Amino acid sequence: MELNLEDRVAFVAGSSRGIGHGIAQAFLAEGARVVLTGRDAGCLAVAARELETAAGGEGRILTIAGDLSDAAHARDAIARTLGEWGRLDCLVANVGSGTSVRGWEVGLEEWHRVFRENVWSGVATVEAALPAMLDAGAGSIVVIGSITGVEALGAPIAYGAAKAALVAYTKGLAHDVGPRGVRVNCVAPGNVLFPGGSWARRMEQDPERVREVIEREVPLRRFGTPAEIAAVVVFLASDRAAFVTGSCVIADGGQTRGY
Repeated sequence: MELNLEDRVAFVAGSSRGIGHGIAQAFLAEGARVVLTGRDAGCLAVAARELETAAGGEGRILTIAGDLSDAAHARDAIARTLGEWGRLDCLVANVGSGTSVRGWEVGLEEWHRVFRENVWSGVATVEAALPAMLDAGAGSIVVIGSITGVEALGAPIAYGAAKAALVAYTKGLAHDVGPRGVRVNCVAPGNVLFPGGSWARRMEQDPERVREVIEREVPLRRFGTPAEIAAVVVFLASDRAAFVTGSCVIADGGQTRGY
């Protein structure tokens, strides 16, 4: 399907590895220009070189290192994007950490940390990007959430609550900015396997138990890949999804049952 993304500018938060890296590669494959972001400048440089080779991204990649949970840095990153390319068409808010304390005795400090990493970072980036999109009267925002935000699946309570907050944020924001031409959607991935990710670490520690869980809980009986999540994101960001906003699209191999 032709997505008409040639020369569009896509800002992909958290794109030095994993799902974000896959999303950046998918945008580049569609002819878009891509902003790679992450905390580690060295990792970003490696990711940029990989994408220049794998997706022919030479001349179409801008790297910006820093912590997007810092609102000032988020504003600076968006300003650099606009200064470099003069536009911002797509924003992918791919931020967060899956680690937290299990049980109900979490403590306010941990609640604040989990929400800062999984909600405030995304909100800061979106709020930095929205003025340019609203001025243009067009734009697409895709928030990366998790299936733990739509069903209780045994994940740490604070983490699930933070991801549920992202779904509510997506729907509320879509309602507010839709009249001005900006679409906002959420993608909730299931279990995605990639080097350095949490599932890769679990596979190293206890591969048999992990395989048993995946085969029992996921009807497709396998992990997802970053490329499979990226395909959903890039579609939502494109004009082919022009009538889709305020949605939470689940990509989990059938694991969730209530949505």
